Amino acid sequence: MKRRAFITLLGGAAAWPLAVRAQQTALPVIGWLSSGSRDSDDALRLPPFRRGLNETGYVEGRNVAIEYRQVEGRYERLAGYAVELVRRAVTVIVTAGGDPAAQAAKAATTTIPIVFASGADPVKLGLVASLNRPGGNVTGVTFVVAELGAKLLGLLHELQPGAVRVGVLVDPNFAPTQSFVSDVQAAALSIGKQIDVLVEASTGRDIDTAFASLAQKPIDALLVAPSPLFNNRRVQLATLAAYHRVPAIYPLRDFAEVGGLMSYGTSITEANRLAGVYVGRVLKGAKPADLPVMQSTKFEFVINLNTAKAFGLSLPPGLLAIADEVIE
Repeated sequence: MKRRAFITLLGGAAAWPLAVRAQQTALPVIGWLSSGSRDSDDALRLPPFRRGLNETGYVEGRNVAIEYRQVEGRYERLAGYAVELVRRAVTVIVTAGGDPAAQAAKAATTTIPIVFASGADPVKLGLVASLNRPGGNVTGVTFVVAELGAKLLGLLHELQPGAVRVGVLVDPNFAPTQSFVSDVQAAALSIGKQIDVLVEASTGRDIDTAFASLAQKPIDALLVAPSPLFNNRRVQLATLAAYHRVPAIYPLRDFAEVGGLMSYGTSITEANRLAGVYVGRVLKGAKPADLPVMQSTKFEFVINLNTAKAFGLSLPPGLLAIADEVIE
């Protein structure tokens, strides 16, 4: 072999790892900005989100990368993490775990596409101009949260028609809370219930304190409002409700899966799958302004029969009949 050819061969061999690294860094990067924790995202949001991505041909680690930023309910950290993702020059930002994450992302960039999964009205929040024509760099999936109050209270009423005093546990830092409480109070008046025990909790320690205060003012049942904090603390909530023997209803099926008595709400699984589909479309070149905000309309009513037996509750046949799932 000639000396020049041999040197050329060596040079090419030395360049191979650089070429491989160049291919790896060329992957599009999704910025995952979440109000939740790593555990809650792994359990609730990321599996269906990845399924949605897969439906559009993207697989994490193969042809797309994901940068994770999770604040575990500490909303004040969202702005800084959003700026980090913008500086990282991610291809698209997806927000999860509530509206504060979407608002932080929108405040951080007007150019990088943003896909949200939101439980509030994205138009009222200023995320999009309209559902059909979002405009700008933001679109996503919206699902019902605030309007669920009446339905949750109605299910509690079917479970315990004689219950009078119903407590409501809320997170004052979660934007849809006020609308949710108004919905519950209006529904309570219509069926003769008394909602005079409204307990706030914005940290895990607050949740312990809330149940301690409820023990001082006994209630017949408890309604837990939607909140990323409560999603993250679902095991704590279900455990405390069982310890204090308070029949409770929750806004997500995941509460019932960890021991909560009943849950009713939008399927977060479906909402995050749809968000994954939209992120995949953005990665293929679609502009958020041209993607109408999707509305997730799948709801789930789940009863944990084991918890009902532990409480000594006899569930009405009609309630069992309309359940989408009964956990035994």
